[in-house]
Amino acid sequence: MNGKRILLIVGGGIAAYKACELIRLIRKAGGSVRCVLTKSGAEFVTPMTLAALSEQPVHTSLWDLKDEVEMGHIQLSREADVVLVCPATADLMARMAAGIADDLAATLLLATDKPVIAVPAMNVRMWLHAATRRNVERLRADGVTVVEPDEGDMACGEYGPGRLPEPSVIVDALKAHFAGARPGAAATGARPADLAGRHILVTAGPTHEPIDPVRVIANRSSGKQGFAIAGALARRGARVSLVAGPVSLPTPAGVDRIDVETAEQMKAAVETALPADAAVLVAAVADWRVESAGSKLKKADGPPQLRWTENPDILAGLAASDDRPALLVGFAAETQNVVEAAKTKRLRKGCDWIVANDVSGDVMGGERNRVHIVSSGEVESWEEAPKDVVASRLAERIAIHLTRADRPT
Repeated sequence: MNGKRILLIVGGGIAAYKACELIRLIRKAGGSVRCVLTKSGAEFVTPMTLAALSEQPVHTSLWDLKDEVEMGHIQLSREADVVLVCPATADLMARMAAGIADDLAATLLLATDKPVIAVPAMNVRMWLHAATRRNVERLRADGVTVVEPDEGDMACGEYGPGRLPEPSVIVDALKAHFAGARPGAAATGARPADLAGRHILVTAGPTHEPIDPVRVIANRSSGKQGFAIAGALARRGARVSLVAGPVSLPTPAGVDRIDVETAEQMKAAVETALPADAAVLVAAVADWRVESAGSKLKKADGPPQLRWTENPDILAGLAASDDRPALLVGFAAETQNVVEAAKTKRLRKGCDWIVANDVSGDVMGGERNRVHIVSSGEVESWEEAPKDVVASRLAERIAIHLTRADRPT
């Protein structure tokens, strides 16, 4: 980062104290730092501390008369090579997403023409809240690189995603930015790059089997768990091919998405995406399809006589394929005898793991899940958690398995 200029916006959260070490590491790597400290951020670290570490004036107010005579906020917003928001609180990201300019930090972000990297840090419930997820996707759509937070114990006593990554990881994200790495992949530094160089295939969502030009046979799958898994794998460095049924979810950062509708189309897309090091088949594929009518069936003609045909078994077919991935993971959505049904399914399909869950409640379309990992001779039951957390844990388990498989015996 020799000669690179970083404008660091320090938001108001307990993680603000890590900005001190972050400044030191950036300067050690050859970069320079100028700080903007929000009013809330000043409750956690002082302007004097940041000024001493950066050896630059610290800016706190839009109403600094000397600077604003020269339109200082415009100059600040454009003289840096990158704007780094760290920690990016839920409030600060909400104002960024809405384009609000009610203080110096928000005004700079609205006025800048330089790349922006946001590093969120907040309570796990705030991070997983629908409003925050919506704001994150809005920022990404606007071109902001959002580095996923770490998962672990928090100052508030809870556990989950929302922790600020270590300063060394954030510096790695900056280096990756200047090296031109793709946002959302391992280079963002959001997670260990232990899946770098791996290709992982994921299926997600339902399939829609047409009855006539306007009607389909479908199921309640929302695709949320599969999309979360695809994103978690990409954050660990994998090249992820996501074959998605008809859902309206945003594509996770760093993921290659292939949209399909029917089971036949999903099977073809899976085969085209091979070879892969691992496959995680989360999609709820319709077991049956019908011969679709060429025109809309009329109610006046009475109940239609549907001729049923069995759909291809994508999971079993992949297990028997010459291109079988080294790790093949299936999903089993059950409403009773969940674990026993999953054990039977794993043997019948020929896959390595089955991730089983009880969908008798509001799991399909909901935000939380409770799963059982069924493998050869073992069942690992996880506590109910947000789907993002389940995805992160499963991605970690996959990374550990593939790493161990590479070690010489």
